[in-house]
Amino acid sequence: MYLGVDGGGTKTAFCVLDASGTVRGLTHGPSTSPATGEGGTDRAEDVLREGIAEVCAQAGVPAAELGHAFLGLPGHGESAALTDALNALAPRVLGHERCAVGNDMVCGWAGSLLLADGVNVISGTGSMAYGVLRGRQARTGGWGELFGDEGSAHWLAVRGLNLFTRMSDGRAPRGPLHGLLREHLALTDDLDLVDVVLLARWDRTAVASLSRVVTASAAAGDTACAALLTEAGQELAALVRAARPPLGAAADESVPVSWSGGVLGVPQVRDAFVAALGAGPAPFAPRPPRTSPVVGAALVAARLAGRPLDPAATDRLPPAAGPDAPAHA
Repeated sequence: MYLGVDGGGTKTAFCVLDASGTVRGLTHGPSTSPATGEGGTDRAEDVLREGIAEVCAQAGVPAAELGHAFLGLPGHGESAALTDALNALAPRVLGHERCAVGNDMVCGWAGSLLLADGVNVISGTGSMAYGVLRGRQARTGGWGELFGDEGSAHWLAVRGLNLFTRMSDGRAPRGPLHGLLREHLALTDDLDLVDVVLLARWDRTAVASLSRVVTASAAAGDTACAALLTEAGQELAALVRAARPPLGAAADESVPVSWSGGVLGVPQVRDAFVAALGAGPAPFAPRPPRTSPVVGAALVAARLAGRPLDPAATDRLPPAAGPDAPAHA
């Protein structure tokens, strides 16, 4: 059996998959992102230990007897010191060396495209794209919320908060967002927003959760919020387009594209994303994700063990819309 771990800015998912394509265990824990909360890799180690123990208990297999494990963790590959620390976590929490650590972007690609060539774009708390084509790999985006993560839940939330402030003081017409955000945050006065969010030092996950209010406001007829959803889709398409040159895709080559993360579960964002991909001269072939990122991580583990699942087994994998489908952050 194979263990997959998909870390993220909001949560960490754990999955044990057997060779037949059956999920034998599935659970979730807190974020393992070094950018979330306090404790760094020590906190991540605690989350991993607890999650692995729980999912292995569900599957009825001790961690020591797993065929292989792949842990996709945020921040891996982005800092030499952090990467070394994350690499050391896996054998320590598993008790053996039949494991590997990579960036969580690999999980989204593996699950959405079943390890096949193509590009996956992630849009959850943050955003990035990762692709593989004829052995070449490329990553775009993923620069973090301070000066990147375009099209992500955090990006949407920050722009929604800015729009609220402009609606409040008259720089923008008041749409449904104004009332819905006041209600959501229980604001007595608009300026209470500073106290509730800014002075309370909300972390990136908490801020990203406000993207739901932007989506709800668009559904309520807020044209400015609807424009933000369209812009998010266009930004995510730009990440995919930027991956073509480093992947070595030919000008007329149709590159498969899929997605993971809750923001692209919003129809307006997804429609804008697909439209933006189709508007450029280079062809893409968008397709819905085949299975979830955490199952994708387990598929990577099986391949690393030298026993990739056969087509009959992959046909039995749970769909991406199953119980591990990511919620809109």
